[in-house]
Amino acid sequence: MSAPEFLDLTDPPNRVLVVVAHPDDIDFGTAGTIARLTEAGSTVTYGLLTSGEAGIPEEMDREELQALRESEQTAAAAAVGVTDVRFLGLPDGHLEANLDLRRHISRLIRQVRPDLIITQSPERTWASMYRSHPDHLAAGEATIAAVYPDARNPHAHVELLAEGLEPHAVPEVWVVGLEPLDVFVDITDVIEAKCKALASHVSQVAERFDVDELLRNWAADTTKRLGLPEGRLTEAFRRIVTE
Repeated sequence: MSAPEFLDLTDPPNRVLVVVAHPDDIDFGTAGTIARLTEAGSTVTYGLLTSGEAGIPEEMDREELQALRESEQTAAAAAVGVTDVRFLGLPDGHLEANLDLRRHISRLIRQVRPDLIITQSPERTWASMYRSHPDHLAAGEATIAAVYPDARNPHAHVELLAEGLEPHAVPEVWVVGLEPLDVFVDITDVIEAKCKALASHVSQVAERFDVDELLRNWAADTTKRLGLPEGRLTEAFRRIVTE
């Protein structure tokens, strides 16, 4: 395996779309990279397929929890410079990588017309049940299928053309947790923003994690595993070039 490539983001993508299953998925995994991208001048849109209404607190009314989790995600996005947060409203815990989900994501791609998509891995990781949540796997698989061939194909989901949404080819995708990881972003200088973003999900993390310690340890472990300079904090991805 060749050495991972350092992405210095001096020439950042203009428009970035992040597609994930649940509120807080971005902030556990990639909020540092998002902070670096917005700092560099990228316009970032979040696409949340569900609103996390099947999660904790279990005793809370589901509609109230949906509203709470959407507000928490909106605050988390603001912490890393993102103001465009779109909730697709699909049922939490019921995502399947079928044509319906591919159409929803293709619509979002044609609306945003991103130069880069960041999404979850479609491959199960047996060492991490959290990472391998069925919704995460479905989100990753359907997003890749929406990137190619759906969003760029005028004959796929023809109803999108009727909505005035022209095909769009996404040139690049960064996949979280898909081995082998081959690109990384140094998030050392924005780790506080990432911690603030995850801490915004009070209903999910306040009583479960020391957010600052957790995220710093994860980022330091990534640095070590990739053989990168000690003392830096990193997030890593598998980069897929689609053209």
